[in-house]
Amino acid sequence: MTLPDLALTGATGALGGAVARLLSLSGGTPTRLLARDVSRAPVLPGAEVVGFAGYADRASAVAALEGVRTLLMVSASESADRLQQHRTLVDAAAEAGVEHVVYTSFAAASPTCTFTLGRDHAATEQHLEASGLTWTHLRDNFYLDVFPLFVDDAGVLRGPAGDGRVAAVARADVAACAAAVLRDPAAHTGATYTLTGPEALSLAEVAEQVGEAEGRTVTYVDETLREAYASRSSYGAPDWQVEAWVSTYTAIASGELAEVTDDVRRLSGRRATGLREVLRRR
Repeated sequence: MTLPDLALTGATGALGGAVARLLSLSGGTPTRLLARDVSRAPVLPGAEVVGFAGYADRASAVAALEGVRTLLMVSASESADRLQQHRTLVDAAAEAGVEHVVYTSFAAASPTCTFTLGRDHAATEQHLEASGLTWTHLRDNFYLDVFPLFVDDAGVLRGPAGDGRVAAVARADVAACAAAVLRDPAAHTGATYTLTGPEALSLAEVAEQVGEAEGRTVTYVDETLREAYASRSSYGAPDWQVEAWVSTYTAIASGELAEVTDDVRRLSGRRATGLREVLRRR
C-alpha cells in the first residue's frame, strides 16, 4: 500500500472537507485526512483518515504527520490560543519531516491588521517562514457564504462598516485554489496568493442581494462602534471574541479588504464566483 505524502487538516470542516473531495475526484496522490473525530471525516477513495489530538498536541501531530511531505494547514477554529496552536502544529510538521506547508491565511494579514484575528494569521505566516519549511500562503478574504448568516430575523444586517467595500470570496473557490496548489506544491513555493471574489461590495449591496435571493427586504444599518460593542457584548462572549466580531466590520470600513485580485482564476482556471451565484447555490 502506498502511504500518502499529502495530508490535510480540517477535513471535518467545510473548507478542508471540500478540498479533500476535490482531490479524491481528481485522483492522483493518496491523501491523509487528519481529524480529531475520525467518525466525522469524509470517506473518500484514495484517502485515509488518521486521528490526532489537535493542533495543540505536538506529539500527536508529529505521529499523525509521519511520512508526509506536504501539509494543507487549514487555520484552527477561532480561540484565545489559536496562534499558539498554529505555532505548535508548524513545529510538529518540521519535526515530522514535512517539507512544504500550504497555509490558509487572511487577505489583509499584518501585525496591524484591523481585523484582530488577521494579526494571528500574520504571526503564523512569520513563524512558518522562519521554520525552515517551504510554504505557500493562501490569503482568503472573508467568505461570501457567511454574509447571509449575519442578517437577523428582522431582515437587518448591522455593523460599523460604513461605506467600506469587501471583496469577499466563495468558500468553494478557496477549496479549488487549495486543491490546485496541492496537486503541484513545488510550483507555488514561497508564493502568497490573495483570494477574492470578482467585485468589492458594500454591505448595503450585500443586504440588497441577500434580500433579492430570499424574497424579502433586507437592509443594512451602519452601527456606531458603541452600538456594535453593546449589541455583541450581550451574548456573554469573551472580550477577544467580541473584538473580533466588531473588527470584522471595521476592517471593511478601513478599505483593507476592498482589493480584487485575479488569483482565483490563476490558480483554479475558473472565474471567481460572485455573491448572487453563491446565494443561488444555497
